[in-house]
Amino acid sequence: MKKILLSAFLVSFVFTTVLYAQDPTVSEMRDAAGRAITKDPNDTIPQVWKKGGLFSVNVNQGALSNWAAGGDKSSLSVAALLNLYAFYKKDRHIWDNTLDIAYGFVNTTSLGSRKADDRFDFLSKYGYQLGKGNWYASALFNFRTQLSKGYAYPKDQDKILTSNFLSPAYILLSPGVTYQPNENFSVSLSPATARWTIVNDDGLSDAGAFGVDPGEKVKTEFGAFASVNYKANISENASYVGRLDLFSNYLNNPQNIDLYMTNMLLVKVNKLITVSLSLDMIYDDDVKTIDADGNPRGPKLQLKELMGIGLSYRFKN
Repeated sequence: MKKILLSAFLVSFVFTTVLYAQDPTVSEMRDAAGRAITKDPNDTIPQVWKKGGLFSVNVNQGALSNWAAGGDKSSLSVAALLNLYAFYKKDRHIWDNTLDIAYGFVNTTSLGSRKADDRFDFLSKYGYQLGKGNWYASALFNFRTQLSKGYAYPKDQDKILTSNFLSPAYILLSPGVTYQPNENFSVSLSPATARWTIVNDDGLSDAGAFGVDPGEKVKTEFGAFASVNYKANISENASYVGRLDLFSNYLNNPQNIDLYMTNMLLVKVNKLITVSLSLDMIYDDDVKTIDADGNPRGPKLQLKELMGIGLSYRFKN
């Protein structure tokens, strides 16, 4: 009996050894199990386009009934912001594109509906790297306008139309140079920039609003231009985006420099809730203002501050 068991064991051992020795699949699996995994550097392809954006909506509502302290019976404010970007970088070429669309309104029992925010701003900038540094030969295009009518509200008078869609609109074309050490900061300079101011509304055009000659709908300016763009992650949940544009018109009062500045601070509370604070400043030597009594006045620094809390959603590729 022992001889029979010994013979069966020897036959099984020999058969298994021959099988494993002759089967290439089993041999390859054994080799693969002990092999270190290495990454082919050619598999890493730089990302040419970086695209994404932010959409946010802030809503505030209030209602009073028999409230001894007084106030409007009801109030509602809504503000929406859409920010889109598409950045291209390959070899010596960079191409940055941003689009900002903002709109907001406020409705109260005593004042009715009034616009609180209105902006359409498209910026496109192309650059070709000069040498191995951070300087680029560049060309910048900017189109800026608003989406609906805007009014001034003098005391004890009817509202006065002050702006409309494409009234004004600004088109700017600026060849020059750009200093861009990283994706978060850039300065563009141009000594030869063309800017067109469009006033498409007939009533505003006839009044010579925004510097156009009365009855004309387009004004052409030529001058020097500078643009500074900056963004930063202040903390894990807070970020800042800012832009400053300066323009000097060679053809009329070049010492009076037009200013356009935007600032946006976002603080993320959780995945969907964000607190936002924006501060915009505009000075345009051709834009006349209207005082509280409805009388026209000279150009002044325009300020707009908005603060809200609401839903936000970020997306990117």
